[in-house]
Amino acid sequence: MTRVPRPLLLLPALALLAACGQGEPSGQAASGENPPAPPTAAAPTSAAPAGLDPCTLLTSAERSTAGLTSVGEPKAIGSARTCDWTEPGTFGLAISVDESKGLADLRTEKKTARQVKVGAREALKVADPKADDGTCAVLLGAGESASVQIDVSNTNFTGTEAACARADKVAGLVEPKLP
Repeated sequence: MTRVPRPLLLLPALALLAACGQGEPSGQAASGENPPAPPTAAAPTSAAPAGLDPCTLLTSAERSTAGLTSVGEPKAIGSARTCDWTEPGTFGLAISVDESKGLADLRTEKKTARQVKVGAREALKVADPKADDGTCAVLLGAGESASVQIDVSNTNFTGTEAACARADKVAGLVEPKLP
């Protein structure tokens, strides 16, 4: 049985999860067939999140709410600043701030990405419930040329619905802090 590849946008989260046990940095790959349609409404502001530290986007109490027990580790994935959390044997979570790509610039597979709202902000949710591979991403617009990506990967690579519930929760916590 041949599996259809997941959106390459989720590879950073999977690479981060795999790299956690190996102590090696990971790279970013973001590609796909066609870019999604531009959001129908503008983000609350057009300012980019210059200098926004992804590791400060969750308070200690919010990390606990999201099921995280430790402080995240700063990393760079391509040009994006990333904070990576790993809950051994359970899941990995990465928040990336990309100041060079707005929501309309992100490339995802049409069949796995759908437009959603997080708070008043346009967003994309990228997941493949049929594959049930335990991965989910919520991509938030942060101005016209920036975005924040929340990637969740379950360690056992099953439970896409649970991964999306966690990604939705974290996106709801992060969204009000964005410009």
